[in-house]
Parts: sequence; C-alpha cells; structure tokens
Amino acid sequence: MTLWVLGLNHQTAPVELRERAAFAGDALPRALGSLRDTPQIAEAVLLSTCNRTELYAVAESAQALDQWLQSQAGDLQGYLYQHADADAVRHLFRVATGLDSMVLGEPQILGQVKDAWSTARDHGLLGQRLDRLFQQTFSVAKRARTDTQVGANPVSVASAAVRLAQNAFARLDDSTVLLVGAGETIELAARHLSEGKVRRLLIANRTLAHAQELASRHGGVALPLTELERHLAEADVVFSATAAREPVIHRAAVANALRARRHKPMLLFDLAVPRDIEADVASLDDAFLYTVDDLERAVEDNRRSRREAAAEAETIIDLQVSRFVETLQASAHQAPLRQLRAFGEATRAELLERARQQLANGKPADEVLELLAHGLTNRLLHPPTAALRAAALSGDADLTRAAERLFPAAPGYHHPPVRTDDADPAP
Repeated sequence: MTLWVLGLNHQTAPVELRERAAFAGDALPRALGSLRDTPQIAEAVLLSTCNRTELYAVAESAQALDQWLQSQAGDLQGYLYQHADADAVRHLFRVATGLDSMVLGEPQILGQVKDAWSTARDHGLLGQRLDRLFQQTFSVAKRARTDTQVGANPVSVASAAVRLAQNAFARLDDSTVLLVGAGETIELAARHLSEGKVRRLLIANRTLAHAQELASRHGGVALPLTELERHLAEADVVFSATAAREPVIHRAAVANALRARRHKPMLLFDLAVPRDIEADVASLDDAFLYTVDDLERAVEDNRRSRREAAAEAETIIDLQVSRFVETLQASAHQAPLRQLRAFGEATRAELLERARQQLANGKPADEVLELLAHGLTNRLLHPPTAALRAAALSGDADLTRAAERLFPAAPGYHHPPVRTDDADPAP
C-alpha cells in the first residue's frame, strides 16, 4: 500500500468550496467512522482547518481517497491536489512547519496537526506507518522553528485581522468589539485585543460557560449566543469563528444593527470555514466584511519578511524527508530478517522447553542435548533446504547463488552435487 495525501487548501479552492469540505463538530466523528469502514483505506488522518482539508492515508490507490472525499463533500475536481510517498511526507512536514499556511510560519497549524493525529488514534484509524510519520513530523516542525526564524514574531490570521482593524478602521481604545465563538482563533483575537487595550469586549458563544471563561481571562463580558442580535448594534468590530455548519450572523440582523447605529460603519471579520456571516452582508452600506481569503492580501508583507527563513526551513525539511524515506525503506527490507529471527526464536523456545521436560522426566543429559541439537538443525534448515531443492528443479540460479553467500561452507567441507531428480543415490 502507498502513503497518500489528498486535499484542498486556500491556494487551490475558494472559501465556498473549502467550507463544503470542512469537517467540524459532529461532522468529524461521522467522517472518521466512514473512513474506518472503507476497506481500501488501511490508515487515515483527517486534517480540517479553516484553510485546508487534507486526508493522509495508507491506501491501495488515490482513487479510494478521492471517492471517499467527494462522497462527503460533492464534486471537487479541479481543486484537489495529491501527493504520494516522499512527496506526501514533504507536504506534511511543510504544513506542520507553517510553510504552506496563508500566514507563513503561523504557529497554530502544528497544534491542529497534533489534534488530527490524536483524533485519528482515538478512532482506531492510526497504524504504524502514519503514527511514525506524524511523530517524525512533530520533531521536524519543532527543529525547523527552533533553528530558523520562520516562527519569529508569529502572525496568525486572528492577529492579522486585529492589526487590519486597528490600522485601517478604528482605534481599539475607542471601540467595542464583539467576539463570536470561544475556540482557539477567538482566544487569539481576544489576547491581541486585550493587549491593544480595547475599550469594551463582548464574547458570545453557544456554551455560555466557555464565553465566561474566556471573558474572565481577557476582561470581557460574556453573552449567550441567543442574545447576539440584541447586542450586535453595540459592536464597532465583529470577529466570528465558530464551528457552526450554517451562518450565525445574517444580513437582516446586520441591517437592523446598522439602522440602530444610525449607519455608523461596522467592520466584520468572518474567520470561520464554513462561514459564520452571510456573504451578502458585504452588500450593505456601512458594513465592511472580510473573510479568511481577504486576509491573504493583508498578510503579504509578513510572508515577504519570512521568505529567507522559509528557505532555510525548506532545506531542513528536504534533509529530513530523505532520512525518513530511507528509514521506511530500511524497515521494509528488514521485514524478512525479522521474520527469520522470529522463526528461529520460536523454534528455539519450543525445543528448549521440550528438552527441559525430558530432563525433568529423567532422560540422560547427553541424550537430551543430542536430541536438542539434532532437532534445532532439522527444524532451522528445513525451509531453506526445501526452497533450494525447488530452485534447483526450476533452474533458479539466483537463489542458489544467494544461498552460497548466506551459508558459506565450513572449512574442509565440499558441497555435494545438487540432485535434480528423485532417483535413489548410487550404492
């Protein structure tokens, strides 16, 4: 079976397609259960973030992965990429290091890769090959971020959005900001807003306790999601990043909020995939809506400043890909050796136990040793002897030459001619 990656990301697919292929909330365990029931897929890890959905798998063919993904998300032809073996390893190393992110070197992706690996393990989808790959990935990502400046002064999508709001729209110390959600992205936004001395911070979430916990850390006010529309008019800036499958902020609600604000402008950042804010909110006068795709342009300066460090990280990744592939190949070549040793150990243990029983029954030690040596010789030499006899009959000279290298003759011993018929030996 081959190691594959199949997926789409912010470089190959627009947000409306990425949200269709996103697996969040209850959709993720259902998807993993479906993967587990797909016989052509032996191992799998499903990575789904706001900027990418990728399936890493050990499978018979990429077609099995393609059929599964499109059964879940519909027709994605023309937007998918796939890589196999060493190229798949390189892709995962780059993803985990932040080299394939919208914000070059962003730190959140490594945690998301670890979560995907852990979830796959919990659902019984992780085997030896993928587990080894992901463990190596974590080591490579740590080294690349430690040995280069690719992770220096990290900029996340959330911090890029906060910076855009601060530089192009309003002073934070004179603004009310509404955060919708309580996950990692909103946590990052809250941290940056708190550091920026935002005047007032509102946090709305479906689970009020989570909003209260976040509000207590950053000096905000927690709201249940059911009160979102009632407080929307108070917000100068809105950040939304939930795991909802449908929008939580609708055009009508924003229109009502703008009327209540007497059309004082409102800036909205939809940092979720699937999207949290209806796209036609952008058509409203005085509403300025940005999605994660729009932030691609806002973070271009950051990308340019990190390209030199990224080149150094790429060098580290190339070296580690070569070493990992060599390790896999060596492991595959060692399989016959492990099988041989296992056969030898099992034979030794069985005959040794028989010898102990014979000694316990009073049989003379010399006789037991003779039987043990004879038994070991016969049992260990029977498989190669049978194989060599069959090779001689079929004319397989390669196996005969290999045997001569594996079993050099003892000093003073001359090989007898190999018999190729079943005739009795001459008297």
